[in-house]
Amino acid sequence: MILRSKTLLARQLRRDGTDVEKRLWRALREKFPHWKFRRQHPIGKRVVDFACPARKLAIELDGGRHDDRKDADALRSTELVDHGYRVIRFWNNEVFDNIEGVVEAIRLTLENSPPLPDPRRPNGAAREKR
Repeated sequence: MILRSKTLLARQLRRDGTDVEKRLWRALREKFPHWKFRRQHPIGKRVVDFACPARKLAIELDGGRHDDRKDADALRSTELVDHGYRVIRFWNNEVFDNIEGVVEAIRLTLENSPPLPDPRRPNGAAREKR
C-alpha cells in the first residue's frame, strides 16, 4: 500500500509531538469526549495541529517563530478556509499559562455553527453565515 506524503508527515508529527501539543491533546480528550479531534490532520496541502472534522474546525498552535511569519500563517489560514474549515490559533504560552481559557475559546467555537457550504466555490468550500 502506498501512503501519501502528507499522511506520512502527519504520522511523524504525531509521533514527535511537542509538550504543548501533548498538553492540548489531553485537554481536548478530557473536556470534549463527545467530539472527535484528530492530531496532525492533513487538510488539502496542509497538516494542521488539531482538527474536528465534524465541526470543520482547525486549531493551530504557534510558537515564537510564528511571530515573524504572519503572512505565511494568513495564507495557510486562507487555504484551510477554502477547504471549509474555521481556523483558530493559540500561542504556545497560552496553552501552558491559560489552558482553561484556551479550552473555553474552543468550546465557544464548537458551539457556533460551522460555515455553510458554498456550491459556487471549489470543493464546496464554506462561506460565512450572515
